[in-house]
Amino acid sequence: MATFELYRRSTIGMCLTETLDEMVSNGILSPEHAIQVLVQFDKSMTEALESQVKSKVTIKGHLHTYRFCDNVWTFILQDAVFKSEECQETVNRVKIVACDSKLLTQ
Repeated sequence: MATFELYRRSTIGMCLTETLDEMVSNGILSPEHAIQVLVQFDKSMTEALESQVKSKVTIKGHLHTYRFCDNVWTFILQDAVFKSEECQETVNRVKIVACDSKLLTQ
């Protein structure tokens, strides 16, 4: 099964990576096992978002940059407005990384 490293740059992903690096350095965990934990983390985050998130958000903003590389889209928006049924939030700059979830199951 292919996996993307989508969530590793999130706060929780970076903390997990730092902790695993420390455990590998101290000989508590093998590097192979640490990699397996990170792959499982990405898979678990994907499954949780697919099954537990039910709300929808509309995003509008100025498209500053976009890229498509290795089946992954990256968008950088400026003055983005996130609007849901409950609230609206404006963000100066946001980076959105998107991929086809079907590629994760191949």
